[in-house]
Parts: sequence; C-alpha cells; structure tokens
Amino acid sequence: MKHAVRPGLHRWTRLEYERLIDHDFLREDDPIELLDGLLLVKEPQHSRHRTAVLLVAKALERAFGEGWFVQTQSPLILDDRSEPEPDVCVVQGVPRDYVDAHPTRPALVVEIADSSLRLARGRKAAAYARARIADYWIVNLIDRVLETHREPARPGPARRHWGYAATATHGADAAIAPLAAPSTRIPVTDLLP
Repeated sequence: MKHAVRPGLHRWTRLEYERLIDHDFLREDDPIELLDGLLLVKEPQHSRHRTAVLLVAKALERAFGEGWFVQTQSPLILDDRSEPEPDVCVVQGVPRDYVDAHPTRPALVVEIADSSLRLARGRKAAAYARARIADYWIVNLIDRVLETHREPARPGPARRHWGYAATATHGADAAIAPLAAPSTRIPVTDLLP
C-alpha cells in the first residue's frame, strides 16, 4: 500500500505576492492578504463588521489628531513574508509620506473579529508581536469587548511562538488609552456597533 504524498506548502514572499498582482493572477481588491507567507482570505465585510471598522477609525482619528492618520483595510509591511491589511491602523505622518512604500511602523493596529477571532488572537497576534507592534487591539464582536495586546514577547520557555506578555479584556463600559496617545480616553462603547 502506497502512502499519499503530502503536497508541499509554498510560503510566498512579498515580492512574489506583488508579482501575482502585477500579472493579474490576483487583483488589488481581492479579499486576500499575505501573512507569514500564506495567502489568507479576509473576513467578509458584513454590515456589523464594516460598521465597527468605521466606528473605530472615527474614534482613533479623534484620539490621535494632527500628525497621525488612520488607514482602513490597507496594506502594512511587517517583514518579507507578511503584508496584512488590518481593519484599522494608526500611522504617524500623512498619507503622502507613504507614496513609495506601505507603512511599516504603525502606532496601533486594530482587527475587527467575529468569525476570524481565532485568527486574530493566533496567527495575526504572533505576526504583529514579531514585528514589535506595541499596541494591538481586537474588537471582539462575539463577546462585545475590546481585547488589548501589549508588550511583544519572543518565544521562550513560557511561550512557543511570538505573542504579547500583557493582554486584557475591556467591557463596553470601560475606556482605553492608546499607548501612543496616553492622554486620551476612548470609550469602548464608541468602538462597538
């Protein structure tokens, strides 16, 4: 009896990913993102998810103000094998600062999650921690809470993969201050649809 040969897994680079788009194998608006060399299908944009994206973006624009811009569902370069498109992220400067390359050092990344909650807590959290993004939030639509992930931590005796040493869950009645805008307080209820 022959054993089935397991197909190899191809890990894509950002350059290969860009070539797929350049040669029309993928379109820029396809619901695909590159994470850890894998092409992942993004969560569908149902109404509740899209509303949360807009609410988070508006709240963060108010909190950060001048000198920062908030981008939604736009590419972010983490490394040679990851170019995710987080639901919302806050970047220092103005959009014209990124004409030639996508941002690489956001002050805050936010994912809106319901069906993708496991991915947001797992592979995405590990990728953002590995890129040393200090402030990562998950708007958990299932439990109607905000999860904050801070203090990126390397793998070691206590953890197998990159992750965050400080995580917390904040209910709708709480308020949170972004690390890069510590004097502001954002009510969690402002982030929830």
